[in-house]
Amino acid sequence: MNLNPLYYRIHAICVGLVILGSAFTATGQTVSGKNSTQTSLTKFVDPYIGTGFHGHVFLGANVPFGAVQLGPVNISEGWDWCSGYHYSDSTIVGFSHTHLSGTGIGDLGDISVMPAVGDVKIIKGVLNKPESGYYSLFSHQDEITRPGYYSVKLKRYQIKAELTASERVGFHQYTFPAAADGKIIFDLKEGIGWDKSTETYITQVNDSTLTGYRYSKGWANDQRIYFTAVFSKPMKQFTVHDENGLKSGTTLKGEKVKGVAHFNTKDQEQILVKVGISPVSEQNAAANIKAEIPGWNFQHAVQRADNSWNKELSKIAVQSKDESVMRVFYTSLYHTMIAPSLFNDANGQYRGTDKKVYDKPGFNNLTTFSLWDTYRAAHPLFTLIQPEKVNDMVNTMLAIYQQQGKLPIWHLMGNETNTMVGNPAISVVSDAMLKGFKGFDYQLAYEAMKNSAMLDERGLSFVKKLGYIPADSIVESVAMGMEYAIADGSLARVAKLRKDPADYEYFFKRSKNYKNYFNPETRFVRGRLSETQWRTPFNPFESVHMKNDFTEGNAWQYLWLVPHDVEGLISLLGGKKPFADKLDSLFVAEGDLGKDASPDISGLIGQYAHGNEPSHHVPYLYAFAGQPWKTAEKVRYIMSNLYTDKHDGICGNEDVGQMSAWYIFSALGFYPVNPAAGMYVFGSPAVDNATLKVGKDKLFKLTVKNNAPDHTYIQKITWNGKPYTKSYILHKDIAAGGELIMEMGTKPSATWGVNAKDLPYSTY
Repeated sequence: MNLNPLYYRIHAICVGLVILGSAFTATGQTVSGKNSTQTSLTKFVDPYIGTGFHGHVFLGANVPFGAVQLGPVNISEGWDWCSGYHYSDSTIVGFSHTHLSGTGIGDLGDISVMPAVGDVKIIKGVLNKPESGYYSLFSHQDEITRPGYYSVKLKRYQIKAELTASERVGFHQYTFPAAADGKIIFDLKEGIGWDKSTETYITQVNDSTLTGYRYSKGWANDQRIYFTAVFSKPMKQFTVHDENGLKSGTTLKGEKVKGVAHFNTKDQEQILVKVGISPVSEQNAAANIKAEIPGWNFQHAVQRADNSWNKELSKIAVQSKDESVMRVFYTSLYHTMIAPSLFNDANGQYRGTDKKVYDKPGFNNLTTFSLWDTYRAAHPLFTLIQPEKVNDMVNTMLAIYQQQGKLPIWHLMGNETNTMVGNPAISVVSDAMLKGFKGFDYQLAYEAMKNSAMLDERGLSFVKKLGYIPADSIVESVAMGMEYAIADGSLARVAKLRKDPADYEYFFKRSKNYKNYFNPETRFVRGRLSETQWRTPFNPFESVHMKNDFTEGNAWQYLWLVPHDVEGLISLLGGKKPFADKLDSLFVAEGDLGKDASPDISGLIGQYAHGNEPSHHVPYLYAFAGQPWKTAEKVRYIMSNLYTDKHDGICGNEDVGQMSAWYIFSALGFYPVNPAAGMYVFGSPAVDNATLKVGKDKLFKLTVKNNAPDHTYIQKITWNGKPYTKSYILHKDIAAGGELIMEMGTKPSATWGVNAKDLPYSTY
């Protein structure tokens, strides 16, 4: 690596105007970068969407699926600061290189960097006492945010901070005032939420290079991240600090280490910093810089990030007369590509769950698998528009299985958090196999799924022995058991594909275990103590957060958690009409959730909770009862009222892409009710036209005629020029490419999608 000091003033305003101009061109025009010409779609992405209310989304600079998420962190803490940033805040304590997006638990925030001038304490400080530390106030009027770029003015220091990123490198550009005491602070203590440093280290390599690492414990129990930082200007001095103040020397190891690079600066002088990160070593972090951002052209890096986002966003080209629909759609698509994120180096090395370093595994290792959320729609979306990444995701899961003895539950930074219920990875791997993806070992995949389903942990011993989990054995027993049944259903499909009748029969039987939680007297699912005894008292409205039989929900919401056997649920409720009547009641029922209700139960329509994932398939269930017009009504209402292009425009935790994936599918007019069945149920499209790149040289084209806010209902469909009466379409048909034309109207069709032969199905 060339470590010779290099610094200069880039004409940021002029170049920035060029980039802003290209980013706000009309759809169909191009953004030009070196050796690339791409459709400009980043203009429709507003990263502020979801930074307010309970969206918890990441704000900052990154590239699709990158290891680096470089963005601001507020000094405030709490549930609405799980990503480190909330729109209501006006403080910045630093710019960290890793963030979660949309989760309900805070973690990461590794390698915090903060520029400053003057005599400041080298601690972040406390709110409303600026003199207590180095944090600064800011205004949204002084922020610019778009995919791959973030900028803000730090009021306290009159420093303009600009950020961009490559896959594994965060690139900072700080414009300083004239100062004899300019600083760039590296605070290795600071993390987000639960994240607490356990061992940190920093050292000066030469006058323009630092290296170190940060080990921490939080949601992920044993996180290890290494870094190398290179400055465009030699440091005047480098000092090391801990919580007790300045220490001697230029190297320090401890629990809460900080390093400060000191500079003299002229007015409007720019100092650039490249920070490479690695899960393996400081040397790999340095090599990542050399591989990804070898030079110092900040604006070129900004353009490259913009090009990367445009390339991925262009995999779905949509048109709508409503600009807000375009903004919500492309921001949603952007959100689905923040994670899973890379967790390997440019040379292919990564650190596994077993903490061993793996060389050249033959796939890109990934992390941040929010599977309880994303298995429902985000992963099915990847099978349509990210087929090359599906193999990486499955291979990562199989490697995790080999390293920890089971498929991931909620995997983060090489750690199993065991967060949430069920076996969601089984559905993801099953879906890939059932859809014919070939880039992984099928025998290993089946072994991983079967062995994960046959463990004795997390209530599975009761599933194997009794067919249900007793309510007095673990909390969230009903939710756990019903999620297991969904996974077992997907595994049964794979066993059938493999022509393994014994396994098929076994897991098919287990997939029906949801019936063991259904109480005919109340006509709800509820906690079961034994073959003859139910947990009492019972209140279908109550949702006691993490203390009752459901996970972030109640009996009203969990009754419908049977996407793999809708016909079975229809039978339990007495037929299609009683089923549809009960479904109607869900959307109007009002009751007390309880004083300790989960904050995740948001976006309520009656007892339907769109802000939480177990409800997401529910509006589409009407189609199974021959009432597709009711699906259309509910889906249109949700899209129009629970998604907006404002900062509070997501009605619950975004959950690493799932809330956004629901919108993307629904705006296109269909949704994967059963996430491992290869079937999409039609709803009511929000867009007027769409073209999906579904494979090499294959396009799926959607045309929506007579679309308008009051034209909610599908009147008829043609598929490749022929009338299409079914209220569903198969994945294999979309993936093969073709043209679908929907004609919309103001009243329900009396004929389309209502005959028995045209209804979606889940039998197998």
